[in-house]
Amino acid sequence: MKSPLFTRSTLAGHAVSHRIVMAPMTRARSAQPGDVPTSLNARYYAQRASAALIVTEASQISPQGKGYSFTPGIYSPEQVAGWRLVTDAVHAEGGKIFVQLWHVGRMSHPDFHNGELPVAPSALPFQGQIWKVNPSTGLGEMVDSPTPRALSRREIQGIVEDFRAAARNAMDAGFDGVEIHGANGYLVDQFLRTTSNTRTDEYGGTRQNRLRFLREVINAVAGEVGAERTAIRLAPFLTARGMACPDILPTILEAVDFLQATGVAYLHLVEADWNDAPQFTEAFRQQIRARFRRPIIVAGHYDLEKAHWVLGHGYADFVAFGHPFVANPDLPHRLAENIPLAPFEGESLFGGDERGYTDYQRAG
Repeated sequence: MKSPLFTRSTLAGHAVSHRIVMAPMTRARSAQPGDVPTSLNARYYAQRASAALIVTEASQISPQGKGYSFTPGIYSPEQVAGWRLVTDAVHAEGGKIFVQLWHVGRMSHPDFHNGELPVAPSALPFQGQIWKVNPSTGLGEMVDSPTPRALSRREIQGIVEDFRAAARNAMDAGFDGVEIHGANGYLVDQFLRTTSNTRTDEYGGTRQNRLRFLREVINAVAGEVGAERTAIRLAPFLTARGMACPDILPTILEAVDFLQATGVAYLHLVEADWNDAPQFTEAFRQQIRARFRRPIIVAGHYDLEKAHWVLGHGYADFVAFGHPFVANPDLPHRLAENIPLAPFEGESLFGGDERGYTDYQRAG
């Protein structure tokens, strides 16, 4: 029987010959100053263009949206020109690529904001760390994020408009679409959860109010570039970074109803991927599938066996791989031919040069 990973399908309006997606992964290699993508980034993504779809590393939609050193943006003309190098290179290799649009919210540090506090739905303390280069040593390190300040309603509307503008910039940069980062404890995710959002206005409190920011961002982006070029990533079972929320699963299900009605390109579900993380239950997979009939991508420590299981049961249509794609630029070929995978070098993930980035070799 043919592996379900290697059956034809359609994703975001494009015919594809397999179900292997490249997951978004922070690599922190943009040019400074300005957080501008470069020809090095273009080479990295072009090497991996055999994916059914590439989703880029998260890219901040504004200076306020930044939370890590050397991550790329998509709000300045220089950044748009840099991303054009990337999309041209990927398209020249026959690939398709979405950019992930990002506002980190409270997952940030004053050093990125001229000493001002990061922003969030509510001014709540939490345990979370970001990767930041120490200016005295030039080396990256994990540092604590402070208690953020709460956004005003006017500021929230400004951020919605920043998402809209970033989506337009993505089209100008040649991307095939955009994926909104609604997972991993960043701003969209923060609005969804009672543990990070204690607002008492129309952006907090009831479940419908906590969903308002997600709905407004999706509507703004889809209204700008089309629902067929708009997607979102969600993390239902995330508990890290102060995100454990007793109401999150019903909230996600209501979000999925909205996403299905809107007609977005796909839903990307990231599963908690640390050793003692809560399990993404089969019952919840069934609930998601019953509500969302468009393509579903799943990600989180998948191997061939787990990928075959989730596709075979119809709980997902595509599987995204992260670290295996870092070390194996030709991952679809290796998986199809049962070629051993090269090991991933974790110490070179954030920052640096071509080492551990573009120097991984294809299979012979």
